[in-house]
Amino acid sequence: MFMQLQARLPARKWLEKYLSGEGMDYRQIIALFIPILIDQAFIIGLNLVNTAMISSSGMAAVSAVNMVDSLNIFLINVFVAIATGGTVVVAQYKGSGNDRMVSQATAGSVTSVSLIAVGIGLLLMGFHTPILNLLFGTASAEVLDNARIYMIGSSISYLGIAVVQAVCGALRGVGRTRASLMLSLIMNLLYVLLNVVFINLLDMGVLGMTLAVNIARYAGMVCALVYLFKLDTVLRVRVRDLFHTPISMLRRIMFIGVPFAAEQMFFNGGKLLTQIFIVSLGTYAIATNAIAGSLAMVFQIPASALSLTIVTVVGQCIGRGDAADARKFIKSFLWIGSASYALVALILMPLFHPLVSIFSPPAEIIDDLFVVLLVNAIAQVPLWAVSFILPSALRAAGDSRFTSITSMLSMWLFRVVFGYILGIVLGYGVLGVWLAMNCEWAVRGAVFLWRFRGKKWYAHKLI
Repeated sequence: MFMQLQARLPARKWLEKYLSGEGMDYRQIIALFIPILIDQAFIIGLNLVNTAMISSSGMAAVSAVNMVDSLNIFLINVFVAIATGGTVVVAQYKGSGNDRMVSQATAGSVTSVSLIAVGIGLLLMGFHTPILNLLFGTASAEVLDNARIYMIGSSISYLGIAVVQAVCGALRGVGRTRASLMLSLIMNLLYVLLNVVFINLLDMGVLGMTLAVNIARYAGMVCALVYLFKLDTVLRVRVRDLFHTPISMLRRIMFIGVPFAAEQMFFNGGKLLTQIFIVSLGTYAIATNAIAGSLAMVFQIPASALSLTIVTVVGQCIGRGDAADARKFIKSFLWIGSASYALVALILMPLFHPLVSIFSPPAEIIDDLFVVLLVNAIAQVPLWAVSFILPSALRAAGDSRFTSITSMLSMWLFRVVFGYILGIVLGYGVLGVWLAMNCEWAVRGAVFLWRFRGKKWYAHKLI
């Protein structure tokens, strides 16, 4: 027992030194982080399972889902960005102790995100054929037929996931990450179970995945609203609040959300354009990119959870007017994020063959997959945290415009242009596109570190 206590003391001192401050200690931060970590692990793990299941329907199905999902990510992140604006405003009001404004910010987030999701979904359904032909016209007829089904079905589901994201974002803003985790698990576990039924048992392929995503997301929406109106004791939102949100509150949410939404559109638009480069390389290249992308997300689980956690931590620090604590926590999160990448890479890279085997890939792409993942794993250790965790922290402090402009410029000036040169012009294919992405992380991260060294990032008055 004495030896155990001695072993715990250095760890406790380290936690108190680097993860404790005036308004928040390491126990609170760990309590915030653990549910978000579990949530990210389930989301990414279930995404891996879903990709593996659709692989049983053939490479054309995998390629179609991957192509449309690149567009889905582009569009869904627009209203997720607005939900993030809500999270920041909720966190800052929570830090300042203003419970009434926390309720207003939550209602404003749900209303604005829902309207935007409906608008985007209707637009995509109405123009699905010209969009597919414009973006992926070089794909085979079989891939395009599958993509058309999946695109229409995904568009219908946007409202469901939008409401869940808005409610979960508000819950994270006040530190209720366990409730956020439960809502996310309900939606995502149901999605996987329905995929098993529709894809594996009923052999419905892409149509089955489309039915599963709609049922799961709308079931998640119902659960989120029931929790918000009937079970929640912190946010205290009423149904009528959704229809009577003050314009001033919407303006605060949009101050963070609109620049972030514009960033997501440009950022994911660039990713979409690189996807078009890959489509021109053929079905095997599309499948290589899809499988590598799914596996790379597994490496990101701890760091992605830190990126979400820091929004609440920094938001509440700034709401209290404590910039020193915010700066201290950001530095700690950056070091922990990089360390987590190194640890995960050391664990998972030796397991490459068992991991990739769940996708049943053709033998021709396995070597390419290994090289892409290895290069990306090495690059992520020093670059991912400063490129993604740091801008999340700056945005939580209200520095949304600078982070968004930086991300947009770096994406288009480096990842897109350099990706085309390396991947297409010089013939490096998928590996060239991924190398360009890693280079863009380095440029963007360097700019964010420069911003963080100054004082302007926490000088904004949001509330």
